[in-house]
Amino acid sequence: MAISKLKPRHASEGRSIAAALKDRLDYDKNPEKTDGGLLVTGYQCSPDTAWQEFAVSKQIYTATTGRKRAPDQDVISYLIIQSFEPGTITPEDANKLGYKLAMEFTGGEHQFIVATHVNKKHIHNHIEFNSTTLDCTHKFNNYRNTYQTIRKINDRLCREHGLSVIEQPKEKGKHYAEWANARRGTSWKDKLRRT
Repeated sequence: MAISKLKPRHASEGRSIAAALKDRLDYDKNPEKTDGGLLVTGYQCSPDTAWQEFAVSKQIYTATTGRKRAPDQDVISYLIIQSFEPGTITPEDANKLGYKLAMEFTGGEHQFIVATHVNKKHIHNHIEFNSTTLDCTHKFNNYRNTYQTIRKINDRLCREHGLSVIEQPKEKGKHYAEWANARRGTSWKDKLRRT
């Protein structure tokens, strides 16, 4: 069974967008996790220079549209994590499946890299895609419940390749802050339930 998640990536205050992209993509492409870098593929960018190519597209976007946000509010890329049940898929097939997921989800309008990590019991992909489109005229719209679209594509691709799918997925869990407040006994939701 394959599980997928979507995480927006922001540049942090005091760091350049290029530095943040380099750190994130270097983590994704880590040779110790990707069989010496053999399990990294890219679309419309070279995995070696993807961070620079992503950063240049953002500069073109700003120059073309005149739009600019504060670094901590601007989404510079998105990370899709695609995890597979141990022993169900080869690293090479996982990489190909991640590429298909990214291509279908982005519609081929965004640069991306797919890095297949084999350093854990379960094989998983880090799919990092540029928030800016290839034509540099707009950015990805992370609409409400985007993860459900990813899940549908992911489930269909897994079925097509003979992999199991979670038929009755659990609802989204508690946010960390809510869970932590419940443990401390300061959760307003728990107080409301008790009342």
